[in-house]
Amino acid sequence: MRSQLSPRQRRPHGRLRTLVVAAAALLGAGSASATEGALGRPVAGTSVLSGVGIVPTEPVWIASLETLYLDGSISSNRQVPIAGQRSLGLEGELSLTLASLLKVWGSYGGWAFASGITLPYVWEKVSGTFAVGQLTRTTSDRASNLYDMLFTPIEAGYHFSETDHIALSFNIWAPTGNYEAGALANPSLNNWTFVPQIAYTKLVPKYGLEFDAVMGVQFYTKNNATNYQNAPLFTLDVMGLKKFANGFGMGVVMGTVQQLGHDTGPTADRLDGFVGHDFTVGPIVTYETKLGGKAPLSASLRWVPSVTSTNRLKSTKTFMATATLVF
Repeated sequence: MRSQLSPRQRRPHGRLRTLVVAAAALLGAGSASATEGALGRPVAGTSVLSGVGIVPTEPVWIASLETLYLDGSISSNRQVPIAGQRSLGLEGELSLTLASLLKVWGSYGGWAFASGITLPYVWEKVSGTFAVGQLTRTTSDRASNLYDMLFTPIEAGYHFSETDHIALSFNIWAPTGNYEAGALANPSLNNWTFVPQIAYTKLVPKYGLEFDAVMGVQFYTKNNATNYQNAPLFTLDVMGLKKFANGFGMGVVMGTVQQLGHDTGPTADRLDGFVGHDFTVGPIVTYETKLGGKAPLSASLRWVPSVTSTNRLKSTKTFMATATLVF
């Protein structure tokens, strides 16, 4: 979920910091946010976090809580596939909260390994306009329930040096949420999604700088209820941070989602495959401290509005907050 949604820690130059694994940051929502509904599980600019390419070598447990808010739309001059129908434009508002738990197993043969699970909860509101003969009608729907669960069976990290780190992971979104065929708002995409991903972190301690990047490809199974097959999505998020001695940090996040190929199925075929892409950019603020003087705690807040978007929900109101605790 992102996408992101799972945390980690690192110890550069003896100073413990907390971070969040990219797998737990793969964010998504129900039908309002599927490729079938013009977004997909990833939200551009939300999968990259501080130290995302670093898997700690010490066996620890790490818990994280993330919340995402998005309010976006597609103009009425475009048809959007949703619930097995074609809507003239689309409006979607969602709030997604993800609780993640990561187990870091330790280091073996120079590689560090971890596994994680994420339990999401989603609230969403969707409005679409549909043709009825020579007329049109606007319909709204709401849903609030547990969303599809995210599993990270394996993540492997390698430390090239104290300043260069890489993490490889394989993530699975399972269709565990409730799905109702024909509903505009659903707490599930009603498909399995497999996400191989690579993350990289570069530290420049002399200047308090950090550079992070996350790249992945999302492969969807068919939604059998609507016979809609989402094409794979390529995602890339990058971030630059300046960190200060008082624990605060400031930076810029950029993200893009690019569809690889055409969607297929009766509805998608009538829309020429409904190929979409988008690009976001915005600021991020971070903070690191130790709870009770011992347990590392980190938090962040970002705003990543859409700069350009085609066949995906365009939003100037996309915010994400995170909190991570190592124990």
